[in-house]
Amino acid sequence: MVVLGTCAAWPLITAAARDGRPEGMLLAVLAVAAGYAAGRIGGALLPVAAPCAGALAGIGLTVWVPHLAPGPQITAPLGHAGATTAMVILSAGAASCAGWAASGSAVRSAMRLLAAGIAVTAAMLGSVTGCVAAVVVLAVSLAAGRVRRRGAALAGLGVITAGAAGLTWAVAGSAVPDGFAASLEGRLTPHRVALWHDALDLARTHAGLGVGPGRFGELSAASLGSPLSDGKPHSAPLQLAAEQGVVGVLLLTAAFGWLLYALWRSRRPTPVVLTVAAALTALAAVATVGNALSFTAVAVGTGYLAGLATSRPFALDTARRAGEVRGGAVR
Repeated sequence: MVVLGTCAAWPLITAAARDGRPEGMLLAVLAVAAGYAAGRIGGALLPVAAPCAGALAGIGLTVWVPHLAPGPQITAPLGHAGATTAMVILSAGAASCAGWAASGSAVRSAMRLLAAGIAVTAAMLGSVTGCVAAVVVLAVSLAAGRVRRRGAALAGLGVITAGAAGLTWAVAGSAVPDGFAASLEGRLTPHRVALWHDALDLARTHAGLGVGPGRFGELSAASLGSPLSDGKPHSAPLQLAAEQGVVGVLLLTAAFGWLLYALWRSRRPTPVVLTVAAALTALAAVATVGNALSFTAVAVGTGYLAGLATSRPFALDTARRAGEVRGGAVR
């Protein structure tokens, strides 16, 4: 509550100081909080059905909402491909989570087939990155059954996320070798790299309060020079650094760190926790190089998946209490 409250308060402060527009950030915080609450409730009442329903809703939304699909059209706004990848990752993570929560082998196999089907659906939509990410999430989920100590695994996923953010920052600052930079620029497009350069320049110039929420598009030369630009740098850390300063980046880091801590302390089985952690790590990597978190559906899905992994199913509490009662009666 403290972290989310601060994430909502700081954009208001910077917006008042810089004449910014904090509505987008406030909507994202509200969406994450609403999704988290729904995930906690659904995971407590229906630990298998809730993540299964979330997986079906996520992939269904990706298929039926045309603005989320990458598509072949050349005029598609920058960022929709990232939103598709993010929704595929969240859907695959939810399906794999439902598989580990199921007690019967038939249901567990069905949920894993659903996760595999989500990867195939992503490939059919033309999202190669989404397909690969879904396969990786499913593979990590299957391997999580052999892990006994979740702390080291969660720390490793945290290092991966930090590495992805650091690489983005290095590309924005031209701190990578020329050959490697050219290769990345070919994959990311020169326009996106130019947006990152502008974001880092603004962050250096306005390190304290940033330029104000929603004002990047007004001050970025790369954004103003492109008719298809949506006014965002397409990197969550760089956007917060440019628009909200150092404090904005620290708040994002604190939110992700708290999430890892909550997963470490969760009473859900380790495979469930690590499955969700892997999906959220993949999502974080996508968010460092894209605009996925600007989509409300992605923000809600992120909170929902986190809520599922940190919930306490009533069935488990009831079984534990019944065992304590029987143990007391024997004594």
